[in-house]
Amino acid sequence: MKQKVAVVRREHFNAAHRLYRKDWSDAQNSSTFGKCSLPNFHGHNYELEVKVVGEVDEETGYVMDIKKLSELIEEKVLEKFDHKNLNVDVEEFQSLNPTAENIAIVIYNILRPYINEQNEIFIRLFETPRNYVEYPVQ
Repeated sequence: MKQKVAVVRREHFNAAHRLYRKDWSDAQNSSTFGKCSLPNFHGHNYELEVKVVGEVDEETGYVMDIKKLSELIEEKVLEKFDHKNLNVDVEEFQSLNPTAENIAIVIYNILRPYINEQNEIFIRLFETPRNYVEYPVQ
């Protein structure tokens, strides 16, 4: 039985967002999301970790070429999210509240088709140095 190994690539992006529901009153949004629901948006310096888990390829010695993983994240995620207003500029958040949880799920869904289906992938997204989310849960 081959051993499974995890490779992790860490990237960084800056983005603005506003947490609110259009179908809620300002009072309900404020009560639920606090300062994060203010109408002029706010920003975060996100740290993103993408973990790929799989068996080591006998020919290459890789689970996945980390350079290719970095390029994939750059092309599919960072170009789409970095220095953007998630509510305004990112299609997926036109009808989805851009919470850290939803951002992690969207990133997973963006990357999943480009990574070998035999490998598992996991997303860890730090919204602040002390707050992060993981998807899927391990």
